Amino acid sequence: MGAKKKLLQIKEAFQLAQKPHQNHAKLVVALKSTYNQLEDKEDFHEKFVRFLKYAMIIYRREPAVEQVIDFVAKFVTSFYQMEKEDGSEEGEEDNLLLNYVFNFLLESHNANSHAVRFRTCQLVNKILGNMPENAQIDDDLFDKINEAMLIRLKDKFSSVRIQAVLALSRLQDPKDENCPVVNIYNTLLENDSNSEVRRAVLSCIAPSARTLPKIVGRTLDVKEAVRKQAYEVLAEKVHMRALSIAQRVKLLQQGLNDRSDAVKEVMKKKLLQAWLRLTEGDVLELLHRLDVENCPEVAIPVLNAMFSLSPLNDFVQNCKNLDSRKLIPLEDLTAENVLYWRCLCEYLKSKGEEGEDLLEQMLPEPAIYADYLLSYLQNMPVLSEEQREDFTCFENLMTKEFIGQQLILIIGCMDTTEEGGRKHLLVTLQKILILPATSTALISLLAERLLSIIEDDDRRIQIIAEIISEVREPIVTVDQPVDAAEIRKRELKLAEIKVKLFEAKEALEECITLQDFNRASVLKEKITELEHRKNDLIKEAEEPEIKEMRVEKNDPETLLKCLMMCYELLKIMSLSKGIGPTINEIIESLILPGITNVHPAVRNMAVLCLGCCALQNKEFARQQLALLLQVLQIDNIKVKLSALKAIFDQLMLFGIEPFKARRGNDSQSEDAHIRTENCEEESETIEEEEETATIHSLLQLLSGFLDSEFSELRTEAAEGIAKLMFSGRLISAKLLSRLVLLWYNPVTEEDIRLRHCLGVFFPLFAYANRSNQECFEEAYLPTLQTLLNAPATSPLAEIDISNVSELLVDLTRPSGLKPQSKKSQDYQDLTVHDSLAMKICNGILMDPTAPDVRIYAKALNSLELSSSSTENLLVLLNGILEKVKDKMCQRAIEKIKMNLMKDPNVGKDHSERTEETGLSERTQETDITLSENTLQNEEENNKDVLHTPVKSEATAKLKSTRNKAGRGQRKAAEVRSVSRRKTGTTVKSGTESGDEIPESVPMSRSRPSRRAKTLALEKTRMNLSRLLNTEADQ
Repeated sequence: MGAKKKLLQIKEAFQLAQKPHQNHAKLVVALKSTYNQLEDKEDFHEKFVRFLKYAMIIYRREPAVEQVIDFVAKFVTSFYQMEKEDGSEEGEEDNLLLNYVFNFLLESHNANSHAVRFRTCQLVNKILGNMPENAQIDDDLFDKINEAMLIRLKDKFSSVRIQAVLALSRLQDPKDENCPVVNIYNTLLENDSNSEVRRAVLSCIAPSARTLPKIVGRTLDVKEAVRKQAYEVLAEKVHMRALSIAQRVKLLQQGLNDRSDAVKEVMKKKLLQAWLRLTEGDVLELLHRLDVENCPEVAIPVLNAMFSLSPLNDFVQNCKNLDSRKLIPLEDLTAENVLYWRCLCEYLKSKGEEGEDLLEQMLPEPAIYADYLLSYLQNMPVLSEEQREDFTCFENLMTKEFIGQQLILIIGCMDTTEEGGRKHLLVTLQKILILPATSTALISLLAERLLSIIEDDDRRIQIIAEIISEVREPIVTVDQPVDAAEIRKRELKLAEIKVKLFEAKEALEECITLQDFNRASVLKEKITELEHRKNDLIKEAEEPEIKEMRVEKNDPETLLKCLMMCYELLKIMSLSKGIGPTINEIIESLILPGITNVHPAVRNMAVLCLGCCALQNKEFARQQLALLLQVLQIDNIKVKLSALKAIFDQLMLFGIEPFKARRGNDSQSEDAHIRTENCEEESETIEEEEETATIHSLLQLLSGFLDSEFSELRTEAAEGIAKLMFSGRLISAKLLSRLVLLWYNPVTEEDIRLRHCLGVFFPLFAYANRSNQECFEEAYLPTLQTLLNAPATSPLAEIDISNVSELLVDLTRPSGLKPQSKKSQDYQDLTVHDSLAMKICNGILMDPTAPDVRIYAKALNSLELSSSSTENLLVLLNGILEKVKDKMCQRAIEKIKMNLMKDPNVGKDHSERTEETGLSERTQETDITLSENTLQNEEENNKDVLHTPVKSEATAKLKSTRNKAGRGQRKAAEVRSVSRRKTGTTVKSGTESGDEIPESVPMSRSRPSRRAKTLALEKTRMNLSRLLNTEADQ
């Protein structure tokens, strides 16, 4: 009876363990006492495992099952703990249960049931986790567990892989360079498709020299949870010193600019605070470890993040660097404390009234600060050529320049409404700009601050012109050599005075002798005067003649300073100001000569100035276009970039009109469109031919940069053309096609700015109005033909053509147009998709046997067709059915025909019609298409088309730059419930094989043929409908 009762205790323990509030510790003690009283331990082991199996076959994370698993792990490991604590000899015997359970689990790890595999890995994880930190297990057992879990890391179920990852966490050896666990962790981090697996690896992996780059790499993971986990691991497990300065800066830059608020919060509250603790709360020390001189754009958001987490009063009171004048003593200025001072002032200013009182405690009066700034910048060292080659001297100068820049930027936080302080500040800034020692690195900031204080454009022009004049032509004192004749003349004059002086003295003596005192006094005055003249002549002979005169300086540094000030002026000037006499003089004497200067930096700044001047006057822009085009073709890349931007700015502002080659003064509309496709039409006059040629050559030159080997020029050209199109200055299907191809081209994979710009431009441009969609419609066939005709060696051959087709179809959807654009097309019979359908049909008829016919057929199924085009389309579709032999295409065309005949409003309320007809139609099962799957969501998503990318299948790709052409294929596969691909075909996502049946219900893997299924559906149509409805209800 006693033995029977003890056997029941195992079952009872498992039953009690399932209860949510059960004390597992008591259960473990009770069951352990039962185990200790048993003589037949083997029987207990078998029964224990038998009861365990009931829990292991359940895959769902039921609370009761989880409780049982926890209990088993605690009970099994309790023997190990007791053995170590008591040190008894029975330890080996008691450890039998642990070994028995482990052996059972290791035998079960490769079971067919994924539930068993999952629970096996979970139990191994929990048992190892419950063991003490200093636990040791047998080498053979260790190897077996290691081997089994490494196999389970390749399991097809992600939940199994997660538990295997957790189980192996205690078996890794970061010090071993060949540790298989660490190796596979690194592999999983980079390659596992499931984000939860990657997250589990991050939580388990031990940071080391091998694993740290992988952990840092996960901060760029596509999933928010993984990025968040990576930052948490770095905050908790990785010391700041283990990361290089570049890594620290990169982590902060990515984390604080992450699109997820949760990741930003982790960065601010965990990683940043952890690093701050390592510097014992010293913000300046943290900034020092971030190298703020080279990366101020990262240090500033870091400081702002810190300021946002604590009360502002704390930071103001803790700012110990300021003296009684509210200034940092000049000798104590460092890159860190001056940046901290500037950022705190800017942060307080951004807080409005709340920060105004605190800002007064941080900054002195403008007049005091102006003198402080002047005293610092006056002492800036000017390096000789030898010193510039000395890295230490150069580094010291760079640090001083950085400090100077921050001090200049602090002026922006000051209140300059008080007249006296403002005037003093203006005079001081002018003095600093004129100083020869002022570095070019400070000129732009100084000029910007000076101009921001002055509000009147005329006053700005006058002051900058005066400063440029002082800098370009300073007053210089020159030793003037004295001519020999002049010296001789001076000597004769001196001799004459000496003679007169001698005579006067003799006459004086005679008068004194004769006591003629009146005449004596006159002679005495004469003698005094002659003495003065004699002394003056002697001094003149001794001192060389010094003359003050203005000397024009043409060294690159002086020219660059002048051009920088001019550029800052032109940037801030109103476009309605025009080019006055002063600006005209600056253009003639400074800007135009600067364009031909031998130094690239001077040329670049001169081109920027010329571009700004051109925006002030249309006629001036027309005159200087040829010069900018010349620069665009022959100069270095940086200057070319500036010239390209200048030309696009002028085209944006004035249109093409001022740049046409005109003989007369006839003026046409400034906003005339450039229609390059119309250039083939015969011109009526020679003048029109010249204008067309000018437009052609200009656009050809600008669009030629789309194929530039330099990514910067490519990006700038694409962005400029996109802006011209979006503003209505340019309409060209050919250029639009080139932009689409450029966006998909694998060559531009690394051009993030280019792809982002075009990805935003396409939907905004297409859905703005109908004429833009017509432009895309016109570009559809040429774009696809370019891709189809691309040679195998071309990068274009890698592009998924079907994906491009889907994008263009989606961008031309009438339902995507903005509401105001839809109203304007109500009177028009045909929609853009109607016209596109005609073109596609004609394209199919031109070559019915071409492989691209399938892409066209699929595109036809995705169109939103109106009733107006039904008659013409049916004629074309009948012609296609006669000529096309491809079965898939025939079925697609038949389906379109049936839809056209069944319902004239094709493409509208499609989902509603599907619900009404159910599955009674034979084609419903066989012909589910892209438009049917996506149209219901299309109208909802298009409401916010200007703010969010289109959510249809094709434009899902607009959200991210495609790394490979195959990504579009994978996306297409996700949308369809079934997608079988035909090997050996270039266009994967756009083709459907002969036995492919897209459907919405689950199917067995070995599917019958299409015809057999169709016949079966025909026979059991009603029953199947009821069955599907029942399943849907469940």
